[in-house]
Amino acid sequence: MRLMIQLINFRSAKGSAWVQSSTTLGELYYEISKKSGTLAFPAGTCPTVCVGGHFSGGGLGTLVRKYSLSADNILDAKLIDFNGRILDKESMGENRFWAIRGGGGGSFGILLAWKLSLIQVPKTVTVFTINKTLDRGAVGLVHKWQYIAHKMSKDIFLKVDIVPKMNGSDSGSVFKSLFLGMCTDLLNYMQKHFPELGVKRSDCREMSWIQSVVYFAGFGDSDPHEILLNRGLQPKVFNKGTSDYVTDPIPLRIFL
Repeated sequence: MRLMIQLINFRSAKGSAWVQSSTTLGELYYEISKKSGTLAFPAGTCPTVCVGGHFSGGGLGTLVRKYSLSADNILDAKLIDFNGRILDKESMGENRFWAIRGGGGGSFGILLAWKLSLIQVPKTVTVFTINKTLDRGAVGLVHKWQYIAHKMSKDIFLKVDIVPKMNGSDSGSVFKSLFLGMCTDLLNYMQKHFPELGVKRSDCREMSWIQSVVYFAGFGDSDPHEILLNRGLQPKVFNKGTSDYVTDPIPLRIFL
């Protein structure tokens, strides 16, 4: 077993978990869901990624807006230093404990395990995916998204991907969202703050948090949660790219 779940103060729906570095995110999410339907952990959407590298690099996922990065929810860690000593948070010191949560675990020792602070989520969350081609206003929607997404309720995660081809034809954008609540509340909020996107009830799907993990991993709504345990299911696609952080909104003329 790579994972041990320790629930603390269960009546108030709080808990912690020790997880070994070789555990995948899918295995972590699945084991947490077996213990509780309202506990979760903020981390990435690819279930075959192992937690050791993910946490030591920060850890970004759909719960980031409300609960920040994985690294911000780490309580303790087990690390082997260059002398072969096994250290925890206290014995490694605050500086090294800070460094391994974002600075890369391999730079400061061999990370064996992590103690996580689990967070509480509603029994029901809502997701949607909306595709917009150029002739359906994709450019204007992406442009406005830049100005409002970071100001939305922290219960809403709304990302957008710009794709060169959509349905084999025109380029466009894909808006994908997780809302920590019911569809009705999400629709009311979107109608007030981003009506141009045109989210309808038929776009929304209510589900448990663990099913939303399956959804954001790219699997179907009817796929069982156990699919998260399959380490070899996702295709291995290799590419080389660069990325950067945008500090100011991209002007509309750049998209045209």
